[in-house]
Amino acid sequence: MTEGGGAPSARPTGILLAYGLAARILAPLAYLRIRRKLHMHGTPPERIRERLGCATLPRPAGKLLWFHAASVGESLSVLRLIEHLGQKDAALHFLLTSGTATSAQMVASRLPVRCFHQFAPLDSPSNVTRFLDHWHPDAAVFVESEMWPNMLRIAARRGMPLALLNARISDRSARGWARLGGTARHLLRLFSMIHCQDARTARHLSDLGAVAARHGANLKAMAGPLPTDGAVLEDLRAHVGARPVWIAASTHPGEEEVMLNAHRTLLDNHPDALMILVPRHPDRAGAIAAQISAARATFSRRSIGAPPARTDQVYLADTLGELGLWYALAPVACIAGSFIPVGGHNPYEAAHAGSAVLHGPLYANFADAYAQMDAAGAARQVADANDLGAVLTGLFSAPSSLRDMQEAARQFAAAQDNQLAALAETVCAALKLS
Repeated sequence: MTEGGGAPSARPTGILLAYGLAARILAPLAYLRIRRKLHMHGTPPERIRERLGCATLPRPAGKLLWFHAASVGESLSVLRLIEHLGQKDAALHFLLTSGTATSAQMVASRLPVRCFHQFAPLDSPSNVTRFLDHWHPDAAVFVESEMWPNMLRIAARRGMPLALLNARISDRSARGWARLGGTARHLLRLFSMIHCQDARTARHLSDLGAVAARHGANLKAMAGPLPTDGAVLEDLRAHVGARPVWIAASTHPGEEEVMLNAHRTLLDNHPDALMILVPRHPDRAGAIAAQISAARATFSRRSIGAPPARTDQVYLADTLGELGLWYALAPVACIAGSFIPVGGHNPYEAAHAGSAVLHGPLYANFADAYAQMDAAGAARQVADANDLGAVLTGLFSAPSSLRDMQEAARQFAAAQDNQLAALAETVCAALKLS
């Protein structure tokens, strides 16, 4: 992590000029599609117009730091950093933007003091200009891979210091950016600070011309435990009792079969075991319920308000915003997205809750995290359904080994928190906020 860049290195490339023209032409069509999607998720009509850069809140007086994130995970990852920055400077206000209805719903009840949410403007010059004319941020932080050319260039032209936090780029994406030549270099050099979540990303961005790119701790590692409702958690614990319970977290199509087959192996040795199955996208719950029935497993569904019954072998947690509850309830968590080529999902949330972490072999998005957790005894890789079933059986048959793995997960998660203050200091210095 360091300062550097912060100004365009050259005139805009032909690609950027063509992009700006295309954005002007296509933005109205994109807005129609997005408007329908937000409406389907129950977004109020006046808030949908935020995607055109039309603010629905007044700008607060004083300094304003703008954070832009893509969706749920990225939005949640910055909340603790915002909270820390707010404690550091009581005069600083925060604007958090994202693009999805789910992200808006998830952060609504979790926003720190002096922080508010708006939908991000579509990346056309008119929408971005309208947005910036209202909000006049003093500085901006973009999270992970949110590099919208018009947004970045117009903000930089106004003299706004820019930072890219928790940057992540795959080998494939890096090859694609390299083909753009000067375009990638031009955009990357708009940032005063680029904080990369892994060494691979820092190397790729440096190769692309990002002089400010530095490897640092993963921002998601510092996000802390997910929130839980204590009364609801105690009620669920009363229903589950002393049964062996594990969570299959954030599953994708093709992974439910892996989890169900592994659970069948566990049931052969622990007949009272319960699997909490949490799909990445709850709107798939109907198809997953049919799959559970076809596997002849007994189950209940969270979305209809049913608690897990004593006879249930599977509890389908088909709701949003309750993942923290399931991690707190289950001593073992298998993080999905790692048995198919998705790249894996965030293991830190489970570790913060004290869950031993299991994962499949396909986890490129969290390669550093899983390598460190596996080495610390906080996580373990499994190859397939048979391997997962055998490891689950072993853990629940050896309670002391399971407790050791849980404690290692807690210690690993706690160690990440120590880096939050240092990151906040670096952000303040790079963006000239202190």
